[in-house]
Amino acid sequence: MARIENSHSAASPRPLPQPRKTPRQARSLAMVEAILEATARVLAERGYAGTNTNVVAERAGVSVGSVYQYFPNKDSLVTALHERHGAQMYAAIAAVLAAERPDGLQGHVRAMVRALLAAHRVAPELHRVLEREFPFFDAPRDQSVADGGIFQQVRQLLEQYRREIAPRDLDLATWMLLQTLESLVHATVIDPPSMFKPEAVEAAIVQVLMGYLRTP
Repeated sequence: MARIENSHSAASPRPLPQPRKTPRQARSLAMVEAILEATARVLAERGYAGTNTNVVAERAGVSVGSVYQYFPNKDSLVTALHERHGAQMYAAIAAVLAAERPDGLQGHVRAMVRALLAAHRVAPELHRVLEREFPFFDAPRDQSVADGGIFQQVRQLLEQYRREIAPRDLDLATWMLLQTLESLVHATVIDPPSMFKPEAVEAAIVQVLMGYLRTP
């Protein structure tokens, strides 16, 4: 979800490396998923310098030719990992917002915070590598299908509770909510504060978000 300008050239960002083709059949989808899982593990263990397509292929249990069939280089693998992460975050938010919440808006916000924290904690080392070392492989927000979907889901939530929230500009309120949520979730998982209990941090994030939505 993080969107940072290309650190190599902020004025003229380079095009993101793309896969050679998109898998269509179930067998191809499974192989690409195995390749991405292997890339995630190797990156988390070895960092960018220690990652190469040979190691990824060996870890995925496929030939190097199979990797090159879909990904021309390791940069395209990192970009694909960012895109997969965005899709996972979209699915997590869509799932929690689709459920009924007896405690209304606060219940939805709490569920979003909990779902995103849980999703990021599955592979914290990978998220640490992606967000700290490779933010420039993350597509701009206005070009990301996943980020656009997340924005629309949250904006619909705020529209549903428009009478209960203070901000009148729902587009701005959605942007503020997502930027704040993203920053706090990343801070919690990537550089966890050991002096606080996780449930206390989670509750504090919810309090911050609800404070913004409810304060005139």
